[in-house]
Amino acid sequence: MSPIMREAKIHIAASPDTVYAMVADVTRMGEWSPENLGGEWLDGATGPAAGARFKGKNKRKAGWSTKCTVTTAEPGREFAFSVGKDETTWRYQFDPAGDGTDVIESFEVVKVPGAIGRFLTKLGTGLPWSEREGDLVRGMEQTLANLKAAAEAS
Repeated sequence: MSPIMREAKIHIAASPDTVYAMVADVTRMGEWSPENLGGEWLDGATGPAAGARFKGKNKRKAGWSTKCTVTTAEPGREFAFSVGKDETTWRYQFDPAGDGTDVIESFEVVKVPGAIGRFLTKLGTGLPWSEREGDLVRGMEQTLANLKAAAEAS
């Protein structure tokens, strides 16, 4: 199977620096994500920086956690991290536009799971791998909508 890449986009009436600060604080991701409960910094890290690691926790069905490594931390521009052993990369891009920021959230599954990984995906999420991609896209759309509501309310 070839890599899978999808994205969702929204306009938020807040500055790129404001929205970046919200997203790059991984401890808060559970405030807007329908799946993620948030994260905790590891190995003495206290915030976003390339190479910093964190543990993300998810709440679907059985729940699970993953260890992630920040790959890009450019305030007001981009925040990205790889999951596990670089199987998936999640990226948030912040582009100034009009009265605020266009935010693009994307994921790229670089290493599509084999039979065991697909089984674990179903066990953890309750969904077969064939439905997971669409589920992730819907999750990104909801995350961005919730992020917009929070950023514009403050």
